[in-house]
Amino acid sequence: MTKEEFLELAAEKWDEIEKKKSSSDSFYDYEKGFDELWVEFGRRSLEGSLGELSKDRRKKKLESFRSHLHE
Repeated sequence: MTKEEFLELAAEKWDEIEKKKSSSDSFYDYEKGFDELWVEFGRRSLEGSLGELSKDRRKKKLESFRSHLHE
């Protein structure tokens, strides 16, 4: 995931947070929606930073992770 892709994802989530702010009936509803958006943002940014997943979901390759650290 490039910096531009990360910022694009963050901007998308920002817009969704703003919509939640105006459409929530209570602080609890807003907090619940915010938490869901934040978890989704974290998942997508983590997956994007690691690159494509292996065909075998159980196999983890440390080498592919290390190569992304140096980009």
